[in-house]
Amino acid sequence: MTSSLRRVSGILAHVEERAQPDDAEPKTSRRPRDLAISLLVLIIPMVVLVGGYQMLAGRDQPVAIDPTPRLAEAQHAGFDFGLPEGLDTEWVPVSSVFRTVDEGATLRLGYVTPEGESVQLVQSTLPAEQLLAGELTEAAAPSGAMDVSGIEWQWYPGPPGERALVLHGDEVTMIVVGPAAEAELAELAASMSHPRAP
Repeated sequence: MTSSLRRVSGILAHVEERAQPDDAEPKTSRRPRDLAISLLVLIIPMVVLVGGYQMLAGRDQPVAIDPTPRLAEAQHAGFDFGLPEGLDTEWVPVSSVFRTVDEGATLRLGYVTPEGESVQLVQSTLPAEQLLAGELTEAAAPSGAMDVSGIEWQWYPGPPGERALVLHGDEVTMIVVGPAAEAELAELAASMSHPRAP
């Protein structure tokens, strides 16, 4: 067996030097930044490939959902909601949520407009102040009015880059909110089958 100690000639002839193992591995330590860069190198090409495939396959359009299950939940809970009528088929339903809390119930229907913007139609029995603070801004206040199919809706500022049309009813408050153009927000508001006048 070869010894791990070796002799050195000359002035160090009587000093034993321990040989370094041939398979000694240098110490390495990966920082979180290195790991993040490695992941990005893998993820970015995947995102590009998937996005390119979606576009080539004609799947860059919004995927429509069926809101029926959430509407059935709302109906079963005794929630009196309205549905848009007469909207062009280019209005694509992309989300539907129904929730109940102690203070009331809320139905949200999300759409992608013909211009490709997102809009939400919110109907709720929550106290108006609580609803507007949660859906729009903490200090939500009307900034004007608009006649929609003979009914006066109120303009409110929404989250950054968004506006909202609000209809205060006796029991249900309706909100049409999103970054869409004023005309598209008004079109969705006008499509409600039985808007509740104040």
